[in-house]
Amino acid sequence: QYFASILTENGVIVPAVSFEGKMTGIDVGLTHLAVTSDGSKFDNPHHLSRAANNLKRKQQKLSRKVKGSNNRNKARVLVARVHEHVANASKDWLHKLSRKLVDENQVIAVEDLHVKGMMKNHNLAKAINDVGWGMFTGFLEYKAARVGKGFVKVNRFFPSSKSCSCCMHVQASMPLNIRSWRCDKCGVLHDRDINAAQNIRLEAQRMIAAGIAGTANGVTVRPIRGRKPSV
Repeated sequence: QYFASILTENGVIVPAVSFEGKMTGIDVGLTHLAVTSDGSKFDNPHHLSRAANNLKRKQQKLSRKVKGSNNRNKARVLVARVHEHVANASKDWLHKLSRKLVDENQVIAVEDLHVKGMMKNHNLAKAINDVGWGMFTGFLEYKAARVGKGFVKVNRFFPSSKSCSCCMHVQASMPLNIRSWRCDKCGVLHDRDINAAQNIRLEAQRMIAAGIAGTANGVTVRPIRGRKPSV
């Protein structure tokens, strides 16, 4: 396959970014690709896992072929086509989901995850690569910038999962196997993922009110003028 990249100037002015309007916080995961602060959950389609058996068979056939033979080259192409199909299916799903979220909201808030560092965990690396967190947040960011919508990245060290979105009490620990928990201070029962998305949204509101929401298209975004949200 051959690809051509052509850079052109279309004369379209990028709209000014506005942080006024409906805001949603998004928490990403492995079971659910995205969970929003309003309670919506979007499943992880597991494209690579679903193609694992087909890919395994074709890779086994490839390994049996004589190196340098035409049959080996044909088997190599078949393996490459499976990888291409998985990549295209994953990218198509991420494009559709990111478009839906940007169209339905004025401000998108996500967590600034260190995906490369998380990939060093060999138990989770394959699953993290399959779900495509980095590509998903990248799609959200550029789609929001094109239509003048806000995009906020919350600090990765912010304790979104173990903080109570009602009283902001921080739990001592929060293992990954706990999917719902009750706050020790106010007693509210939380769904782990929805609570994290709500905390991301609240933290983004604080950042916007403080004028540290981030940048868009390389330009520092101005804070909202007028009444600040109460959080």
